[in-house]
Formats: sequence, C-alpha cells, structure tokens
Amino acid sequence: MFRAAAALVSAASPGPARPAQSQATYEVYAVRYATLPAFPVRALVAGADSARRLDIAMIVWVLRGPAGRTVLVDAGFYRDTFILEWKPADFVRPTDAIAALGIRPEDVTDIIISHVHWDHLDGADLFPRARLWIQRAEYEYYVGAGGAVLHRGIDPLDAAMLARLRTAGRVMLVEGDDREVLPGIRVYTGGRHTWASQFVGVRTRAGTAVIASDNLYLYENLQRHRPIAQTLDSTSNLAAQARMAGLASAPRLIVPGHDPAVFERFPTPGRGVARIE
Repeated sequence: MFRAAAALVSAASPGPARPAQSQATYEVYAVRYATLPAFPVRALVAGADSARRLDIAMIVWVLRGPAGRTVLVDAGFYRDTFILEWKPADFVRPTDAIAALGIRPEDVTDIIISHVHWDHLDGADLFPRARLWIQRAEYEYYVGAGGAVLHRGIDPLDAAMLARLRTAGRVMLVEGDDREVLPGIRVYTGGRHTWASQFVGVRTRAGTAVIASDNLYLYENLQRHRPIAQTLDSTSNLAAQARMAGLASAPRLIVPGHDPAVFERFPTPGRGVARIE
C-alpha cells in the first residue's frame, strides 16, 4: 500500500521548485495526557463496525530541535468545560505531561496548530512565550473580529483565546500548502478534517517523520485505505494519506492522531511518552 501510495505521489504533476530543505533535525516525541474511553471507531474510520469501541489516546507532540527550540504540534486541552463534557480518563494538563521530558511551559518556543478543534487548540494559552502557527485559511474561516465564531467547529472560548493571542502578536498565519515554518519543519494541507487543517513533516535523524494529527486518526485508516470518518472531503483525505506515505522516510514514521498503538510501536522511554525514531 505504501509503495502504491508513494507511486501515486510521484506521478502527480510537478509543482514549482522548492527551496532547499533546512538540515536542522529534531527529536520527536508523542506525549499522552489523557484517554477517551470506549470511543466509537466508526467516528474515526469510515465504514467501521458501529459496535467497535477503542480507548483513544489524547496526544501532544514535542519536537526538540537546535538552538533551544522546543516545538509542540497541537496543545491539547485543559478547560473545565471540556473535562466535564468528555470525562477523560487519566487526565493531566498538557504542561504536566510534557514535564516528563523536562520541559517547562515557558520553554516552548512554538506551537503548530493542526486545526481548531478543542482537543488540539484549547491548551495553547498554557505556554506563555510560544508563537502559534496556523493556516491563514483555517483562522479566517473560523475566527472573526474580536474572536467571534464564524463557523461551527471551534469552541467560543478557544476562538476568543486565539483572537487574543493574535492581538498580542503571537499568531503566525501560514500561507497555504508545503511551507517551511521553522528550519527542518514543513506543514502541508489537504487532509480536510477541518476547513484548512494541516499536518507536519519534520526532519529527524531517522529521516522525515509525518505528524498527521487528525488528518489520520488511526493506523487502521492507512492499513485499510479508509478515510477518516470526520472529514469535509473523503477523496482529499485519502489523497493526503497517500501524500504522507510519499513524504515520510519510512511507513513507521507516519504518526496518527489518536491511536494508542503509537505507544506500543514506540515503547521508549515509556510511561506515556514515545520517541518516534
């Protein structure tokens, strides 16, 4: 499947020449901060048996790079309204979860927000010095003047928070697909989980890893060639999966957004932390 997917990417019409990729490399970690028990798999994998349930992992990703740069992909959640509604098990604040890697909130330099859903955006204001990187089209579709909610998909609390951070000069709007936002880190659009969700390619010593976030929920989506169940466009989502296979240096380096198997495939160092290598 991965060979076929890579061939599909290779056969695509060539775009404009890209500048040379930065040689900066990162250590990449998945950090689990909560579990949503008995989540319906049919809400993750299109066409899945409606009786199936899975305890899904709530994850933030840590990219530790040169010159003291510490980047998160997504920021998790912490507000009481979400905890009361979703009743996560084994919940700790994302700031406490990444402390297992010796990272303080003020150490985080950048946060790449894959999309505006509560469980990926809500924790952004826990990190007082971080710049946020989000697609301009995503921001402008969901957030209006003063933090008004323009379309369903973003919680009002998070829309207001995101607008405040933009006013403070901390929100960087990414202009579309295939952009190097930081040395050694590129973002890509096309998964269509939300209006302009993005996923991340990051250079590691093992090659390029792809942090899919919710553009790919489970390994099963790849293995069965099934789109995610919650997408604006299933065809685009499958194309994004194929593209991930072409971008990643190896299939194992494609990391889905909520699969607890990430911590089985990458058991080191353990205790809710997985080094992707």
